[in-house]
Amino acid sequence: MADLVVATPDGLYCPAGGFHIDPWRPVGHAVITHAHADHARAGHGAYLAATPGAGVLRSRLGAITLQAVDYGESLTIGQTRVSLHPAGHVLGSAQVRIEHRGEVWVVSGDYKLAPDPTCVPFEPIACHVFVTESTFGLPIYRWPQPATVFAQIDDWWSANARAGRASVLFCYAFGKAQRILAGVDASIGPIVCHGAVEPLNRAYRDAGVALPATHAVTGIDKSALSGALVLAPPSAAGSPWLRRFGEASDAFASGWMRIRGTRRRRSLDRGFVLSDHADWPALAEAIAASGASRVIVTHGNVPVMVRWLTERGLQAGAFATEYGDEEEADGSETGS
Repeated sequence: MADLVVATPDGLYCPAGGFHIDPWRPVGHAVITHAHADHARAGHGAYLAATPGAGVLRSRLGAITLQAVDYGESLTIGQTRVSLHPAGHVLGSAQVRIEHRGEVWVVSGDYKLAPDPTCVPFEPIACHVFVTESTFGLPIYRWPQPATVFAQIDDWWSANARAGRASVLFCYAFGKAQRILAGVDASIGPIVCHGAVEPLNRAYRDAGVALPATHAVTGIDKSALSGALVLAPPSAAGSPWLRRFGEASDAFASGWMRIRGTRRRRSLDRGFVLSDHADWPALAEAIAASGASRVIVTHGNVPVMVRWLTERGLQAGAFATEYGDEEEADGSETGS
């Protein structure tokens, strides 16, 4: 039987269904796993995505022809049955389940297993072939409990506020910023969000996600800025916008903060290990939960993951893709 999904110059393609998944060049029919810019691009004829992420997609891509479907809703596309299932990555993130002549493939997009109140948790889907990311596919990447990280952020913010310093926390505008908002203790002080973050906050609120009150820098009394938590994308570092806060301590929330040298290279005061991708144990858990005998790796630490899977008796391979390691990106639109 021919493969249900193949790699083409335009992106991952399902010949039996006549559609692409997260294509990187314009195509007629695109199934989108989530709205980060390396997976959801402009120019496609028609889009299919999970309902919770529709607002973010429209916010990012403008007027598109979008069919939004509920998680688990099954559609006939070409000769296939297709359904979208929670990936736990960001709001609206989905795994794509494709069934054709008794064979099931799942294309997982990006995903995490850690708890996150801003999106529906990852759902294991049984399949014959599982297509996985491997952004943090090295044994060194093991995340602390999110509650521990949020307690660390709260302690840092509180100490800065007592010292009369703003707390500038660099984080990716879509997904990470909203997860931080939902996790910190908003009673410590005001929260100011960069202009790249606030439109996404609105999309989350419109989707029913509870977030604390946030302010634009121009919408808050200047005297309150010294005790504020400031959420901004990495691209804001060194910008005139940040100078409005005067003396400040800065930090970065990312899975890359697991490597101490990364924080030093960015000359940050603090680094908080918080990722919207699966760590090494979670990647192994998700792959095992799928029951797949064949696994295809799309991006990240691909050779390491393929070798590790092969050593464990699975049929493993890779697709060459143009998906980025979002947490290395600038983050104003693409990061997580």
